[in-house]
Amino acid sequence: MTGSVPASVTSRMRSNTRRDTTPELRLRRALHARGLRFRVDCRVMPGPRNRIDIVFGPSKVAVEVYGCFWHSCPLHRTSPRTNGEAWTKKLAANVARD
Repeated sequence: MTGSVPASVTSRMRSNTRRDTTPELRLRRALHARGLRFRVDCRVMPGPRNRIDIVFGPSKVAVEVYGCFWHSCPLHRTSPRTNGEAWTKKLAANVARD
């Protein structure tokens, strides 16, 4: 995405956490309450951008937790005002893929 991004948007995006988000914590608590044990925020392959939210090692199961924004949840979605057309395409591709 190109163009000038307002400082307020940059600040807000930088404040987003990579791990321990509300959906992730809720899922982890539910899994733990059921007696399941797992690793959190770990690398599963070498290289950049490869951290997985929850990994069940022995069974080789990885769980990636995405919030409402990334899947265009009809109840909670928001529409980015900056570069809206590109974001609309990206989010539509996410929904189609998943």
